[in-house]
Amino acid sequence: MRSLTGVLVFGLLAAGCAGPVARIDAEIARTGYTKELRLGMRYRHVVLDNGVRDPAQPLAVYLEGDGSPYRGRYLVTSEPTSRRPLMLELMRSESAPAVYVGRPCYLGLATDSPCTPRDWTTGRFAEEIVASMCAVIERLALERGDVPVALYGHSGGGALAVLIARRLERVQRVVTLAGNLDPAAWTALHRYAPLTDSLDPLAGGALPARIAQLHVAGAEDENIPPTMIASAAQQLGAANVLVLPGVTHASGWYDHWPALRAGQ
Repeated sequence: MRSLTGVLVFGLLAAGCAGPVARIDAEIARTGYTKELRLGMRYRHVVLDNGVRDPAQPLAVYLEGDGSPYRGRYLVTSEPTSRRPLMLELMRSESAPAVYVGRPCYLGLATDSPCTPRDWTTGRFAEEIVASMCAVIERLALERGDVPVALYGHSGGGALAVLIARRLERVQRVVTLAGNLDPAAWTALHRYAPLTDSLDPLAGGALPARIAQLHVAGAEDENIPPTMIASAAQQLGAANVLVLPGVTHASGWYDHWPALRAGQ
């Protein structure tokens, strides 16, 4: 995510997984979610389940942002898990069937085979990442009665939501919060290293008409500005973008979430 010169320095730091992963485990204990490891394609994924079962409702799938791929400007961290997992926080208010599907190599799995730093840096949206997440989500939906799926993603999780929606026919709704829908424009804006090993969420044009889309931007977001999200959303075939006053890239979302979740 952070390189000006085009020379990406993979100085792997011993950031230690205990901090962010321990905080997420504490959150699991508070909420009563179940935690399990699921094999996707090549990767394992941590899946948190709120335990609600209702085959009459779509399965809500929460996808986290990119977390902390780098420490400083050039050094790659050894533990990319988010220090503040926004989507896990938002899932607290969920009353429908919901799962938090961890990205490969996140949530304490950074040393898993075949994980390498590429999986949370230049290849964070790579073909094998998307395919593995699709496999996990497909199985979860089948186990719950072959139900449809709604995808909710923040930042880089928004990019993954779009990429997954293009592949899974059971996806009926995509909601992105400060979604990184145009990684090429985002890296150019911040002069970050291009995500050369990743898929482009905009490739393929508009999402299928069967998928309801809601793309939401924070008016105070300097990381992924509303204008960038609006441009990308238009290419995805979305009618408009909702811009929330007083909301930044990572803060101010919780109070708005019940209405956004309900599709209002």
